[in-house]
Amino acid sequence: MHSPADSLAPDWLVVPDDANDLPTAVWPASAARDDDGTLTLAGIPATALAQTYGTPLLVLDEDEVRSRARSFRIAFDEAAAENGTTAQVYYAGKAFLSTAVARWVVDEGLRVDVCTGGELEVALAAGVAPASLGFHGNNKSVAELERAVEVGVGTIIVDSAIEIERLAAITARTDAVQRVLVRVISGVHAETHDFLATAHEDQKFGFPLPDAAIAVARIREIPGLEFAGLHCHIGSQIFGVAGFRESAERVLELHAALLAGGPVPQLNLGGGFGIAYTSVDDPTPIETLAGEIVAAVAAGCAARGIAVPALSFEPGRAIVGTAGVTLYEVGTTKDVELESGAVRRYLSVDGGMSDNARPALYGAQFSARLASRLGVGAPQLSRVVGKHCESGDIVVDHEYLPGDVVPGDLLAVPSTGAYCASLASNYNHVARPPIVAVRDGRSTVIVRGETLADVLSRDAGILVGDEARA
Repeated sequence: MHSPADSLAPDWLVVPDDANDLPTAVWPASAARDDDGTLTLAGIPATALAQTYGTPLLVLDEDEVRSRARSFRIAFDEAAAENGTTAQVYYAGKAFLSTAVARWVVDEGLRVDVCTGGELEVALAAGVAPASLGFHGNNKSVAELERAVEVGVGTIIVDSAIEIERLAAITARTDAVQRVLVRVISGVHAETHDFLATAHEDQKFGFPLPDAAIAVARIREIPGLEFAGLHCHIGSQIFGVAGFRESAERVLELHAALLAGGPVPQLNLGGGFGIAYTSVDDPTPIETLAGEIVAAVAAGCAARGIAVPALSFEPGRAIVGTAGVTLYEVGTTKDVELESGAVRRYLSVDGGMSDNARPALYGAQFSARLASRLGVGAPQLSRVVGKHCESGDIVVDHEYLPGDVVPGDLLAVPSTGAYCASLASNYNHVARPPIVAVRDGRSTVIVRGETLADVLSRDAGILVGDEARA
């Protein structure tokens, strides 16, 4: 039986048989419901986590991060070995970075990508070996480049001619030798949001293929720079391998041409592999990604009569995204009747775009489930919204939730491990929530939550005792 509200639902959203179920693809493997119907993560009830740490709360399943990191490493190692080469997998710090997460992924055999001086310092504080770091970014400052060279970052991915000259000056002044990759734009358009696609021509990253050869020639002239190969990243949240095959084919043309001037030992094909945010998303299996992409590179090299280079990949959100679940408390509920006669249910929670900006930025879709109990009401089309003073402050645009959700209930939004905490803000002077790791029935704060005092502390006009902050 469909209600008038169902006319508001997008075509992809299916009315669930049970609005309490936990679709496997969008939840950590440890997610379950206990005998009381409460959502548990790594064996810990969501109610206990909320009582201990408050809400909003980002919960990160350590075993999920480790398992996915290990799976990517093994899959690419095996695919590379089958095709006569080696592979490295880099964890994308921009997805979410803390010292704990950096240590987890390094433990599982991954390297780490950073793209700012701040991310670099977190990785170093975690004890990540500088030689296993890659440094991205389209506008690295001189200070950031100096620090990267000073600590011995393994690879700097150069993004412009100006950056090459900055590195030339730094290495000449410090008598250092720095390995670099040249980021190229292959022209392949990923099947993703325009702001997530990074390999079309009209964008800020990298060198167009014709200009890349000029950049490489200049690098080869500089004594302090060691040209290590090419880098190409076609986007983010990508399903399938067709775009990677086409991009590899184009980049290999340049790779083969560059061999005439010297070695090109490495090829980094980026990644940005997609994850499930809703029950209808169908991510490509890790083994398929690795096997088919590496085979395509090997075939392209064979056709050109060249050796397969060492390969590198950057899975992006695919390692940490599904490990994250955000807990919120429902504050108000509201039924809004539209001109069509349909009624949309609004569930307002105690977080919003300050802890998850992706729906506002990209129109990203998420899922949600009642976490503190089993719902007994019939599935009702609902919109989960935040507490911020913006009509676009939407956490979950469309979801069927039990019709008996009331203030005080906990809601859980899965697949929030990537790009939620990283993009968090203090909009409306809201404090950023804590981040808690869970494993084997234990929880640990890995990033402390802010207090209102923390948020206000930057305002120089607020009096502390008898004195204003300078």
